[in-house]
Amino acid sequence: MIKKLFGKLHYNSPVILTYALLSLLALLLNIITGGWSNREIFTVYRTSFLDPMQYVRLITHVIGHSGYGHFLRNFTIILLVGPMLEEKYGSKQLLKMILFTAVLTGLIQVIFFHPTGLLGASGIAFMLMLLTSFANIEKGKIPLTVILVAVIYLSGEVADGLLKKDNISQMGHIIGGLCGCLFGWAITKPKKAESQ
Repeated sequence: MIKKLFGKLHYNSPVILTYALLSLLALLLNIITGGWSNREIFTVYRTSFLDPMQYVRLITHVIGHSGYGHFLRNFTIILLVGPMLEEKYGSKQLLKMILFTAVLTGLIQVIFFHPTGLLGASGIAFMLMLLTSFANIEKGKIPLTVILVAVIYLSGEVADGLLKKDNISQMGHIIGGLCGCLFGWAITKPKKAESQ
């Protein structure tokens, strides 16, 4: 019975499912190590550029989370929209988008917000959310819904960044959202040959 049930399970979204599992393992590791792994592996912050971990953390910061609630908020979004995007754009392309967004948010954190650290998949979640807005765009047309999602979302994050004092990185959300818009536009823009 159990073998039959497990035989029907399908690892349908390898990048998204692996990402979720790695993040869950990182969360458990952080609990086991009493916070050491988040400080040393899963939080990006400025150190010497001669420190090899500086470069590792530019990517691994999107795997770590401060607690189960933080993990749950991010991966509820990622597991809802990620598989559809992975099916549409392919695992390899989606992995490149995730890595690019991770490195970009990590670099901006290190360069401009160096007294603090950044961890969590929020930037990736917001990249995927805005990328989803482009999923059904016809070539050469921009639906009003894409503009509304971008304006409402980005203006809300900018307002929160200016008005709220909390431990949430609106910068990570904004950069992730902008990356989602950039990837969506780049994928759906008409080719020169098509427009002639």
